Amino acid sequence: MKLVIGNKSYSSWSLRGWLAAKQSGLPFEEQVIPLYGAGWDTVWRSEPLLAPSHGKVPVLWDDDVVVWDSLAILEHLADKVGRDRFWPKAAPARAMARAMAAEMHAGFVALRRELPMNLRRAPAPLPLSSAVHADVVRILTLWAEARARYGQGGPFLFGAFGAADIAFAPVALRFTTYGVAVPGFARAYMDALGDHEWMQAWVKAAALEEWTIPQFDEAAAG
Repeated sequence: MKLVIGNKSYSSWSLRGWLAAKQSGLPFEEQVIPLYGAGWDTVWRSEPLLAPSHGKVPVLWDDDVVVWDSLAILEHLADKVGRDRFWPKAAPARAMARAMAAEMHAGFVALRRELPMNLRRAPAPLPLSSAVHADVVRILTLWAEARARYGQGGPFLFGAFGAADIAFAPVALRFTTYGVAVPGFARAYMDALGDHEWMQAWVKAAALEEWTIPQFDEAAAG
């Protein structure tokens, strides 16, 4: 398999696809394509690996199968290796995990827009708009419910690391980058994510990148 991703410093969707590939346990080749450089509209049109996704990442190539969109990639891999590797086994927990991942996938527009993922930004508090504050409260409520109801088996949302954690991993990075105040249970969860070997590997690789996206850096500056 080949997973095509964007700059690790900026691409939250790439992080989700990459974590899903790691969670599958299957071998894969990683190819990073710097996003939004000079003539990007022309560049992606000439890149066969990005053509099916119209220049968006991540894209997973699996022999003659191509899958774009991070949640679709996760589900494709779950079909290959067994869904229990990604989702909780118990039906009530699995249903909640799916609903949370779907809500993260489709929602929280204010958070995405105003607190863009940027691992190049030195962590510092940023005043939150009322819309972002509402998104933060909703996310913390979801985390609290998952941890209280199903988190007894480990430090992650449903105990063991899985699809819901993959969905929210970039959010945890955003909370840290922008100094979002969180209660103790959320800090413990974010610390568990930060200590995960895959998250540490991603952050270290991002720090080694030489590419920058000036408009993203300006947006992150607040």
